[in-house]
Amino acid sequence: MNNQAIASPKAPAAVGPYSQAIRAEGVSINISGQLPIDPATGKFPGDDIESQTRQSLTNMKVILEEAGTDMSSVVETTVLLADIADFAAMNAVYSEFFSEPYPARAAFQVGALPLGARVEIKAVARI
Repeated sequence: MNNQAIASPKAPAAVGPYSQAIRAEGVSINISGQLPIDPATGKFPGDDIESQTRQSLTNMKVILEEAGTDMSSVVETTVLLADIADFAAMNAVYSEFFSEPYPARAAFQVGALPLGARVEIKAVARI
């Protein structure tokens, strides 16, 4: 994929593994929010944010593989957190799944997530 990071020195620099913006070409794949459900068990892999983030992103990865692409085609993500205090730990796991140019990203604390999850992540990919 030929994604190009856009970075303006007149805007704040990214403070994590994401780009200010991404210029992307191709067809969009819009991935619904992925809860951290292990498809083999139907349950969360653990109660901690690290295992839940890893599972959500693994779910995203296999969906992209089914579409014939990979995580490098992701141009934008939205991360929903049950507790914004989990941001740094989520961010550490998130950085294992993406490389430069990082996708554009927004992250929010929400009142609650389905099934009591700690994280849900949605994405837009281009192929």
